[in-house]
Amino acid sequence: MTEPPVPRCLMVWLPDWPEAEQRLFDPFIATLEDLAPGVQQIRPGLMAVRTRGPVRYYGGEQATARVFIDGLAAHGAPGVRVGVADGVFAAQQAVYATSPDAPILVVPEGGSAQFLAPLPVSVLADDELSWLLPQLGVRCLGDFAALGQRSVRDRFGERGVYLHSLASGRDETPVVPRVPPSQLASQIDFEPPLARTDQIAFSIRQMADGFINRLLEHHLVCTELGVVIVTERDEVTERVWLHPEAFDARAVVDRVRWQVEAAAGVTITAPVSLVRLEPVGVDAAYRHEPGLLGTASDERVHDTLSLVQSMLGHEGVVTATIGGGRWLAERTVLTPWGDKPAVPQPVDRPWPGQLPAPLPSVVFPVPRRVNVLAASGGPVLVDERGTLSGSPQVLVDDYGRRRIEGWAGPWPIDERTWDPTRHRRACRFQAVDDAQGAWLLFLDEGGSWWAEGRYD
Repeated sequence: MTEPPVPRCLMVWLPDWPEAEQRLFDPFIATLEDLAPGVQQIRPGLMAVRTRGPVRYYGGEQATARVFIDGLAAHGAPGVRVGVADGVFAAQQAVYATSPDAPILVVPEGGSAQFLAPLPVSVLADDELSWLLPQLGVRCLGDFAALGQRSVRDRFGERGVYLHSLASGRDETPVVPRVPPSQLASQIDFEPPLARTDQIAFSIRQMADGFINRLLEHHLVCTELGVVIVTERDEVTERVWLHPEAFDARAVVDRVRWQVEAAAGVTITAPVSLVRLEPVGVDAAYRHEPGLLGTASDERVHDTLSLVQSMLGHEGVVTATIGGGRWLAERTVLTPWGDKPAVPQPVDRPWPGQLPAPLPSVVFPVPRRVNVLAASGGPVLVDERGTLSGSPQVLVDDYGRRRIEGWAGPWPIDERTWDPTRHRRACRFQAVDDAQGAWLLFLDEGGSWWAEGRYD
């Protein structure tokens, strides 16, 4: 029996987009929706579109991609790229394979499996499989796709079967267009305007109840809440709040109150005349039914940190996320609490020269200058062939001299060879000193030694 074809998907990517700003990205979503209905936002800077209608209208996938690029560029979108393939996953990998000189990549229909085959298993973005499969000799998606589905299910369960289908080019995940939040938004006008926070909180309780109940009528819950506050002087403060599970009416009122308190005297200096609630992110209600033990612990943590943030400012409380890249400092991404993590360099792309696990427990935001000396007392250097001038014997830093008892390397890094201004070469080393301190070091092309991190 012949399997049904996988739906074609067109992926639009703005590679240089600052992903932290969702509201700045919204006009580009609206622009793309004017060109073709059925747009789904994957994340800020990345959108998926069903090809069936637009391709018929614009006369082919290549022509549709060009229309999207030109239309977004006319509205100020920088460096738009487009990838087309069978399924959302393959289209996303296709758009990542584009370049400024070739911003459009169309994978032929039925050719997604062949296109995906040479990609590393790390693009599946599954930490366990990305580590385990290479240990078993399965390093690329083609190797993984060649495994039998029954064997994959027995070893990795249903999650493994799903990832196996992605690797095989059989991604049937549908493109789910966003629902414009204005349909479910709520707004209240105060006449006369209210100056006290407790008055505002009391006045919006009924609106918050109706806001949540309307979502439930559509079998939805709000996971990202947009709050817009306007004063009688037309001062405006906007913010998107996140929740570990889903907002209820009390949580909505709390967010409005905290936003008013944080903005009072800084962003807004007059009584509030309008409050608007928008469901920026929604999810199916059945996915958020409380379990046997409930979710009170997560909610208390979220509420406490959000309250602290309201007192310290938007960037006063941050969370850390590991991004992509070759250098440890650039992989650390700090995101204000309540915002979606915006990773400028995705983890799921190949990063030749990236340090494998285990990673240092201490990463220096700015590498520390050190010296590594040979037995002769001279600095240890590496020539173009990777040969050391001498065995590392002594590590010298601001805290003194240490004898090196063990070391490994060099591991060369040669990145951005196509860009003379950003081209960088270096050699990494690991070393253990006589106090049993373990270090991650690198030697730059100028002959200077640096400490990138420490293993504790």
